[in-house]
Amino acid sequence: MTQSASAAMKLDVAEKNEMFTAAEYLESIDDGREIFIYGEKVKSVSTHPAFRNSTNSIARLYDALHNPASRETMTTVDPNGYRTHRYFTPAHSSDDLLGARDAITYWSRLSYGFMGRTPDYKAGFTATLLSDPDFYAPFRDNAIRWYDQTSRNVLFINHVLVNPPVGRARMIDSMRDIYLHVEKERNDGIIVRGAKMVATSAAISNATFVAQNSATQYTEGREEDFALCFILPMNAPNLKIICRRSYEASALSPFDNPLSSRFDENDSVLIFDGVLVPWENVLIYRNIPKARSFYSASGFLNRYPLQSGTRLAVKLDFLCGALIKLLESNGTYEFRGVRTKVAEVVGWRNAMWLLTEAMCLAPQPRSDGSVVPRLEAAATVRYFGTQIMSHIKPIFDTILGGSPIMQVASYADLQNSELRGLIDTYFQGTDSSAEDRLKLVKLVWDAIGSEFGGRHELYEHNYAGNNEQVRLDMLNHSTASGAIDQCKALVEQCLSDYGVDGWRNPVWQFGGPREAVLID
Repeated sequence: MTQSASAAMKLDVAEKNEMFTAAEYLESIDDGREIFIYGEKVKSVSTHPAFRNSTNSIARLYDALHNPASRETMTTVDPNGYRTHRYFTPAHSSDDLLGARDAITYWSRLSYGFMGRTPDYKAGFTATLLSDPDFYAPFRDNAIRWYDQTSRNVLFINHVLVNPPVGRARMIDSMRDIYLHVEKERNDGIIVRGAKMVATSAAISNATFVAQNSATQYTEGREEDFALCFILPMNAPNLKIICRRSYEASALSPFDNPLSSRFDENDSVLIFDGVLVPWENVLIYRNIPKARSFYSASGFLNRYPLQSGTRLAVKLDFLCGALIKLLESNGTYEFRGVRTKVAEVVGWRNAMWLLTEAMCLAPQPRSDGSVVPRLEAAATVRYFGTQIMSHIKPIFDTILGGSPIMQVASYADLQNSELRGLIDTYFQGTDSSAEDRLKLVKLVWDAIGSEFGGRHELYEHNYAGNNEQVRLDMLNHSTASGAIDQCKALVEQCLSDYGVDGWRNPVWQFGGPREAVLID
């Protein structure tokens, strides 16, 4: 390519940049949506004390798309000539996937891994809409249109897949008064009614992706009304967002709550109280086979663990650093037993980084020439990702002892002249001032001990779905790939080498069954 042609291409790309800026994102979420928290209907989500810091944390992500220092790391040009986040468009090589992982990493570090359902999470699905839009026939054009909109704006989409935890042992259609279903079909779309959970970040995102989760067992000929998949703007009339309590709103100060005060991805239940879903937003309609198969058929199961695993790897970087720094402050980091426990945490950290790298190498091709991570690799990241916090949290509890709760009530205690001298003496670290140590203690506590930290532990454990399905999916994917047959074949090969009469494979015929054989 000549220099002039390259310059012309760069000019063309610049003219096709419709990615949200930070200001445009903030403006886009003040759209009249119905958000309820503490009995109040929120007027402006971007300025409300329960959401304003988290919305500004998301706005920083959009800043990174346009910042000259991070633009090349974060963005690429999609097949339609529009600049977009690297993970919002299909990959065509290992290098593309590794580049997407770098972009995911950059965003994740802006929240130290504590915001998981950022816009790049659902991009694991929306990018696949361009790869195989025919799967969604007769709604093929809808798939392409939603790809275009999400990739060009880098749209923030949340998702809701799970039915409320009631009546789970009953037939799905017997829960029609609660579970989301189509109630009426009209010329302009479908009317849906029911509830869905858990809508992480729904209050601060642009749209919601609605489907049944992968473990849902439909009965064909009976439960088609529940076999739906669609995307809906958050300000759709009669869509109500019912939020849990806000950790951001209850934060005392940045000193006391440095994480929960700005990275609280509020979880909510979405109530579809007779909501119109226009036909152009529908992807799957009353089609049980497609509703069951789209997770794997779309490539979403291959792709989303790259985002979730990379984000978790960043979080483990943070937790490793915080653990070691507090142990150093305690004066116990050099103890042999303590270091062996720290090594376990570092091992999990290393494993997640290496697993996400493996997802990018030797990917599997799709029919359109794009590539996605191999399903067995993605399923392995998904499995181990749910296990990590359950393994490392007890290590924090054990080797930190009571030090995370040896803290003052708030920053105000350090501003009290009567207390400050005592605090400086009795709360100091081994090699740090009392103020620096308390700052670190409160950071660790917010990460693992506070209500925010407890939510994160539960969140990571259930991030990828119910624990049985996560395991069964990994087993099923490994079976489908031939990995299990390979394992069994290796055993069969060994069994065929010998019998009660001795060696049957001539290679091993050293003697009779009683003769000892030594092999160097």
